[in-house]
Amino acid sequence: MNPKEHVHFIGIGGYGMSAIARVLLEMGYRVTGSDVAENKLIQRLAALGAEIHIGHQAVLVEGADRVVYSSSIPEENVELKAAREKGMPVFHRSQMLANLLNDKKGIAVAGAHGKTTTSSMIAQTMEESGADPTYVIGGEVVSLGSNAKAGASPYVVAEADESDGTFLEYEPQIAVVTNIESDHLENYDGSFENLKDAYRQFLSQVKPDGVAVLGWDDPYLKEIAQESDARIITYALDTEADYIATDIRQVLNRIQFTVRHHGTSLGEVTIHIPGRHNVANALAAVVVCLEAGLTFEQAVDGLSRFQGAKRRFQVIGEVDEIMVVDDYAHHPTEIISTLKGLKALDRRILAVFQPQRFSRTHLLMDEFSRAFAEADELVLTDIYSPPGEPPIEGVTSERLAQMVKKNSNPNTVYRASKEEVETYLLNHARPGDLVITMGAGDIWRVAHNLVPALKARQKEKSKG
Repeated sequence: MNPKEHVHFIGIGGYGMSAIARVLLEMGYRVTGSDVAENKLIQRLAALGAEIHIGHQAVLVEGADRVVYSSSIPEENVELKAAREKGMPVFHRSQMLANLLNDKKGIAVAGAHGKTTTSSMIAQTMEESGADPTYVIGGEVVSLGSNAKAGASPYVVAEADESDGTFLEYEPQIAVVTNIESDHLENYDGSFENLKDAYRQFLSQVKPDGVAVLGWDDPYLKEIAQESDARIITYALDTEADYIATDIRQVLNRIQFTVRHHGTSLGEVTIHIPGRHNVANALAAVVVCLEAGLTFEQAVDGLSRFQGAKRRFQVIGEVDEIMVVDDYAHHPTEIISTLKGLKALDRRILAVFQPQRFSRTHLLMDEFSRAFAEADELVLTDIYSPPGEPPIEGVTSERLAQMVKKNSNPNTVYRASKEEVETYLLNHARPGDLVITMGAGDIWRVAHNLVPALKARQKEKSKG
């Protein structure tokens, strides 16, 4: 790649696309882009010098040396069609990220759950230690105030997305795999074995002098690791591994644990986000940072200041002793882990869940129905589906609500729209509650609307 190039992004406003665009801008490239609506990420890119158009037009690709698109851009997009018809160099987002990562010391974080949190922890800890990495994260790292940066060191920290197979573009120096689960099988011909084969290939692409850092509590990773030629380091909470977390305890709004390496205590780590799953994420981050040359003390210091990534247990506000949180949890395992983590906070939990995609809901209907036992109340709203996905007969949130009542939580209600959900929460939330919105769609809007609504309610109460 040549920094004098002009790179055009179709759908520049998403987290993954905007992150790569920001890195290229900071490296001196001319960046243009388009999207259907403006958002904060677009505004930040424009402030850095990107030329961005709202709306898609074929003429926008003219003059570009490279055109970049993501999996969410349909083939019939007018800009993508124009670029292909003109024979222009067209790259998937993952291919552009591979250009940044493969020629350097890439740290690629893969897995069914925990990619964004783990990669964010690594990026922040390395950044605060002075290691000056490049990072490309699928969510904004709250403490860093950004989802991307072009650093001067040879390290590049990024998520490796298995959902559409694009993680196979990467040849990392350090590959992290948190866990493997039967998800996104629509992109693997419905076969879990095909998905596992993709992870096998991912590990085979670790550089010869590199290392694979594997979550050893996962049985599928143990199976796959036996067939890998890569040097392997393991970490775990419940299994013997190279690195283990012990003495895990919740203390007020933080979790503390001890890291042991081959039986020897390295010291104590404190994080300020709840849940055993986040202990595992933090342990993976410690291992990676040590492999990248940081000291254990630097890793501890960075993790102690980690405030999370947006939409990963993001505290939106607390009003009248009601805490409002938003989280990206959209798979049954993630939901169970998140809700279990909240129990330690000793609050009544009002959970709101918006399923994403008819296809995922159809495949995991039974698993979803059993995922909400730890919530005191659950509000289910209509399925969020991307444009073009057809409904599936019988796959509705109303039906799912009935199944949840039977299989895990009798205190479940269905409210079709986000507006109805907000009204329900205003009428039912009381001091001491924790309200959490969960899902990969736009359910975050409920959390962001609820906080000012609660403030208005509190103001009215004080007048009375």
